[in-house]
Amino acid sequence: MAAAPERIALVTGASAGIGLYTALGLARAGILVVMAGRDPSRTGRARDIVAESSGSAAVEMAIADFASLAAVRGLAETVLSRYDRLDVLVNNAGLIAPRCELSEDGYELTIAVNHLAPFLLTNLLLDRIRASSPARIVTVASQSHRGARLDLATLTKPPDWSPLGAYGRSKLCNILFTHALARRLSETGVVAASLHPGVIATKIGDRAGKLAGFGWRIVKPFLTTPDKGAETSLFLATTTDPWPFRGAYLIDKRAAQPDPAALDVDLAERLWTESVRLVGL
Repeated sequence: MAAAPERIALVTGASAGIGLYTALGLARAGILVVMAGRDPSRTGRARDIVAESSGSAAVEMAIADFASLAAVRGLAETVLSRYDRLDVLVNNAGLIAPRCELSEDGYELTIAVNHLAPFLLTNLLLDRIRASSPARIVTVASQSHRGARLDLATLTKPPDWSPLGAYGRSKLCNILFTHALARRLSETGVVAASLHPGVIATKIGDRAGKLAGFGWRIVKPFLTTPDKGAETSLFLATTTDPWPFRGAYLIDKRAAQPDPAALDVDLAERLWTESVRLVGL
């Protein structure tokens, strides 16, 4: 019988871009990687690429559409039933919606996919992650959070919606969530951190509205490549000593100062309470 892997990682949004290269780096580090994606065909192809490029047979896949909280719950159930440990969770999945749409649960799509889905997934997996300590929870945020402000009363149906405005709010939520999570994990061996991956040449900006999407496609050839964009996620997931980065926001593998709004402890706690209510925990 083959020996069980020493470490297991789940990477969301792993079928392309930063998530794909994050999965590849983890597989090359000898970690069993579970690649979660929305589309079975694309995720299967990505899994084959990672397995072939890393030379690892320990690359698996799971399917979930983060626009559905029921699908997120299904993903958590799949992971918990398949694996007796989870050492690394990389909350990487995200989008920029081109128009104001609602998720399956009736929430504004960007906040649903980028914040509520990883919030729910993390909490559903948290006991397993704690039991696997020392472990890491890595959430991909963005410098787009700068200047964003939250009105929790209109979090899921903002009156002033725009593609980039909604994205910025969701990334602010990622950092606030990470800070609140790190406080809850302060007495455990689990490190929670968030990061800015850089301005990366992926497809995420292609659908950022007519004007912004056009601008994105113009500048994309000059942006950082996805393999470079995965470097800080991989650093947090694999560094020998992650403890200095508990609750931190990183840029280029170093702790950085986020927007002051992201450091608002009261806002982070109120966001946590509201998120619990919205996802039905």
